[in-house]
Amino acid sequence: MRSWFLAATLLAGGPAVAGPIDHSAAVAAMAGPSAVLIDVRTSQEFAAGALPGAQHIPHFRIAEGIAAVAPDKDTPIVLYCRSGRRSSLAQERLLEMGYRHVINAGGYQDFGVRLAER
Repeated sequence: MRSWFLAATLLAGGPAVAGPIDHSAAVAAMAGPSAVLIDVRTSQEFAAGALPGAQHIPHFRIAEGIAAVAPDKDTPIVLYCRSGRRSSLAQERLLEMGYRHVINAGGYQDFGVRLAER
């Protein structure tokens, strides 16, 4: 039902809806050559440890910082935070801005384990 609603919304030109955490889509996107991995946690959290290759843009600055790392709105963007809440907020904002391939990977530790398993 949700897929139907999202498809209808997109076809109607309405705003996209942020989705739930999707580890498998995030891992698949990271296997591609053009995906951008963004850590939306605080600067302190990022300094304490981040996933390899991650760019840091705090969730509350995602609108101002995204163009520097993903100027093309078709770029696959994978977001993570500590639990998935802030990455969901950032995902919603990016979708509102017209980015089309934004995936909420959830939490740093969970997603890190899944990336290592691939």
